[in-house]
Amino acid sequence: MPAVNSLVPARFLTIIAHLVIVITIFWSRENNVKACLPLDFTQEQYDNEDRKLVVALSVTLGLFAVELAGFFSGVSMFNCSQGLLSLAVHCSASVSLSFFVFEKWECWTYWVIFATCSVLPAFVEVLLFIAFFGLKKKPL
Repeated sequence: MPAVNSLVPARFLTIIAHLVIVITIFWSRENNVKACLPLDFTQEQYDNEDRKLVVALSVTLGLFAVELAGFFSGVSMFNCSQGLLSLAVHCSASVSLSFFVFEKWECWTYWVIFATCSVLPAFVEVLLFIAFFGLKKKPL
């Protein structure tokens, strides 16, 4: 199997791994929310941090929808540049978010991971959509 053809399943698996970890964080976000708060926090502070994390996780799921739409529609499935970018950032996100859950990192670290590992590939995917459907060009 040539290297280009092995990018497609590797990219799919890393996207799914990232998706599974994000869903896991939805289920177990209580410990991470508590890590963002001082030892003597109020319920209002907890609710505020929890809401911020839920918003970040929800936007991440929306960006997954954009990226998976481009992948399954074929717009970016065989695009080597997007494949490598997506593979690298989703693999990094999977590892980073695993530490986020197990080490109970503070909530602000999720925003850093979100910006680099979710927004960046989704933005490139939108550019590929525009090039493919709007400009009628096959993106390289």
